[in-house]
Amino acid sequence: MRLISHNLCPYVQRAVIVMLEAGVPFERVDIDLSNKPEWFLEISPLGKTPVLDLGGTVLFESQVIAEYLYETRARQIHPTDPQERARQRSWIEFGSNTLNAIAGLYNAADEVAFEAKRREISTKLERLEAEITGPYFEGESFRLIDGVWATVMRYFDVMEESLPLELADGLPRFAAWRKLIMLRPSVQAAVSDQYPEMLRSFLHRRGSYISQFFA
Repeated sequence: MRLISHNLCPYVQRAVIVMLEAGVPFERVDIDLSNKPEWFLEISPLGKTPVLDLGGTVLFESQVIAEYLYETRARQIHPTDPQERARQRSWIEFGSNTLNAIAGLYNAADEVAFEAKRREISTKLERLEAEITGPYFEGESFRLIDGVWATVMRYFDVMEESLPLELADGLPRFAAWRKLIMLRPSVQAAVSDQYPEMLRSFLHRRGSYISQFFA
């Protein structure tokens, strides 16, 4: 398997975490999304990462890749109960929506827009708090949903080094879950050691309100 990726893409991280949890051997190929190679555009209809090349068959979109791995290699990434599996898929989508809000946060042009997005994310986490049963999202087992939210938490880890977001204040379940997840070997290995520096550089170059904190 060959995973076509970008070094900052949270959706790539989802796929990597699942593959590492399943012990699936794969080759990771990073590309520059600002200068996409022609061979990538030929195999990626949406022009986005991740793309999983199975040697003739190409899959795109992180959730599609995760579901394929669930059905073929990684049965442990979803609960066996259909209702609980569907519930977690719903909160995975909520995680994707939160990633979109984070993009709005780091693209906010001024302090007013930034604060509005910060409050939006904080409200989302407050809503999520009631769904966490612990120690992982649901019980003792690490699932795909935990890996999905790890990509959200990774943004917080880097951003909070430079400015107080105060997103999880008063959310003990989320705080404990976050601490546990970020220690998971697959989560740590989903990005390179240079990830924090690369993300800080990316945020600085946005030319948005948040950029001043990452000079």
